[in-house]
Amino acid sequence: MARNTYELGLGLSEEHVALADSVRAFAERTVTRERTRAGLESDATAEAAQLWSAVAEQGLLGLAVPEEQGGHGAGLLGLAVALEALGRSVVPGPFTPTAAAVAVLAATDSKAGIELLPELIDGSRTAAITLGPPLHAERTGSGYRLAGAVDAVAGGGAADVLVLPATLGDTVRWVVVDRADVTVTVQDAIDPLRGAARVEAAETVVDADRVLDGLDERRVRSIVTVIFGAEAVGVMSWCVSTAAEYAKTRVQFGRPIGQFQAVKHKCAHMGIELEKARAVVWDAASALDEEHETADFAAEVAAVLVPDAAVRVAQDCIQVHGGIGFTWEHDAHLYYRRALAVRGVLGTREERVDRVAGHALAGVVRRSELELPAEAAEIRAIVRADLAPVAAIADEDEQLIALGDGGWVQPHLPKPYGRGAGPLEQIVIAQEIKAAGIAMPQLLMGGWAVQAVVAHGTDRQKQELAVPTLRGDLVWCQLFSEPGAGSDLAALTTRAEKVDGGWRISGQKIWTTVAQFADWAMLIARTDPSAPKHEGITYFVLDMATPGITVRPLREMTGSALFNEVFLDGVFVPDENVVGAVNDGWHVARTTLAGERVALSQKLEAYASDDDLFAFVRGRELGPVSRYRFGELVVESQAIDLIGARLVLKQLSGADVSTTASVGKLLGMGLGQSISEFVVAELGPAGVVAVPGQPSDKAMEQLIAGRATTIYGGTTEVQLNVIAERMLGLPRD
Repeated sequence: MARNTYELGLGLSEEHVALADSVRAFAERTVTRERTRAGLESDATAEAAQLWSAVAEQGLLGLAVPEEQGGHGAGLLGLAVALEALGRSVVPGPFTPTAAAVAVLAATDSKAGIELLPELIDGSRTAAITLGPPLHAERTGSGYRLAGAVDAVAGGGAADVLVLPATLGDTVRWVVVDRADVTVTVQDAIDPLRGAARVEAAETVVDADRVLDGLDERRVRSIVTVIFGAEAVGVMSWCVSTAAEYAKTRVQFGRPIGQFQAVKHKCAHMGIELEKARAVVWDAASALDEEHETADFAAEVAAVLVPDAAVRVAQDCIQVHGGIGFTWEHDAHLYYRRALAVRGVLGTREERVDRVAGHALAGVVRRSELELPAEAAEIRAIVRADLAPVAAIADEDEQLIALGDGGWVQPHLPKPYGRGAGPLEQIVIAQEIKAAGIAMPQLLMGGWAVQAVVAHGTDRQKQELAVPTLRGDLVWCQLFSEPGAGSDLAALTTRAEKVDGGWRISGQKIWTTVAQFADWAMLIARTDPSAPKHEGITYFVLDMATPGITVRPLREMTGSALFNEVFLDGVFVPDENVVGAVNDGWHVARTTLAGERVALSQKLEAYASDDDLFAFVRGRELGPVSRYRFGELVVESQAIDLIGARLVLKQLSGADVSTTASVGKLLGMGLGQSISEFVVAELGPAGVVAVPGQPSDKAMEQLIAGRATTIYGGTTEVQLNVIAERMLGLPRD
């Protein structure tokens, strides 16, 4: 199985943001709760017609249609942005089905599409489209005779035109049928605001030019997926914001329910699902607009992830609201119904996952490589020229010195320790270093130490500690966590008492990586016990050869001893080794912690990765269950790559990335665990014994070691708290 990798584009322009704001403002102004509620009543036909007229007048139905066909030329991405905004208002009526039909008709050059587009774009006529099952088509004279029936056609009850699949020989094609030529029976639909219908064709004859040319089954499904998926993202957006607002204000047991970790984590998971769904829909829309060769694969990924995520988020919105969420008067059930209806449009999950698995096994993978702005070319020329002499150094030690002294190791740092590089230059530097085949020094904890020393240290500390660290000459450890202060770092009890010329420090640290090999340590200790929790802490750099330090390795569940306990018994630290101001150590430490969170949000090569997953399935016969699980892992991996791409885009725009980084870490480390669990489980008995050269040899080790990934650097539970509080604004406990 060869893996074909392609670049992908992701991100919205200022025009897209303006469009989203405009459509959302229109929806909030026009699609009022009163109008939506009127759509639930049997006598609301007149109100629905007025609402349809108002929506159609916005010109949104022509967003995805090229200008030469009478549309706005905004592409599927523009339409997806608008649909997300409309989806937040759970718009009654046939807008989304009509928009899907219009987009499909615009993608073909068939006569039927050309004739119908003007009336569909201006809202004079409505349409509906379904993905199946297909009708039977039999050639007759200059056309086709259609026979069969299809249920649950979304918006079919109000549609003037129906775009239906039909089997023509060995292929499935879509046929444009007028309502008068088929029997349409309104069905009791789970989404009463849109409705659904059964469409029956009994000896219905259509002209051959009503068969859509130039579109295969996969492409039609892709277009429909993006359009209904975008609406589902809007549904999720409303559910997330509504649940979060309720959790902030609903008081039980004397405090907002959003302070309770169970509620907080549920809301955080909802927010994460929304981020993933939005990323894969935007990616699929962009790929289809660009007619990229992996566009259909991107849409298949969206088809797996979005509809089920929308249903889960809508369910959780009801759960957060409790009893009130289960009432007819509350709108939560309308969004739940819409999510269920969208999922029904796109077929069973088994079918959707199987399509992803099939194409991934055939070697199709979308590689997340951002398309950089034009100014990157000038930056690249300078970087390449400056890096060339370093790449030409043959001696490894001399090259490491040149990398450190040239600011290449941590280019974001100010000169001379880095290159003062902004996000765009950092990306270019990383690409050029990789292209030149240069092996970078592995700083480990030293990478975090340098950030704190350069940001807050003295000139002496920078020269004696930062410079040799960047050259790869010093090994660092981090003396932060304590037996009683793990994730709650500010609860530390290690004391530093002032003495002549420095400080006497006593206490115990734990989970200290590579302490037994370290030359220096980052250390925080309490210097003012009377100060509030996050104050009275000072940041020190500690020479690990200082008397009074005892390091005891901790044997982990892997059998190795990467972590350590460190005992400090009256260890003297001179004043010159204080970093920043005395009692301001929490501020200094946050520099290190922020760097750690960003670094750990990426997929780590030391643990199970996509490469391990694909290497395992290559040439292996997967059963139905294994194939299904493989497909799910591919989808999750793609979503995480897209989240990573969005992280870089935010950095390029100067936005805060801390929350996105927490989402990335949470998802990335969970994926690594899932991959190793999949491999070991698939091997059966062979997965629990290490056979050199066989998959179990590596997978078994990855499985055991991977349990640490959702603990260190901020546990899963801590990351969920961070996401809920920073992304959704839920109150701290």
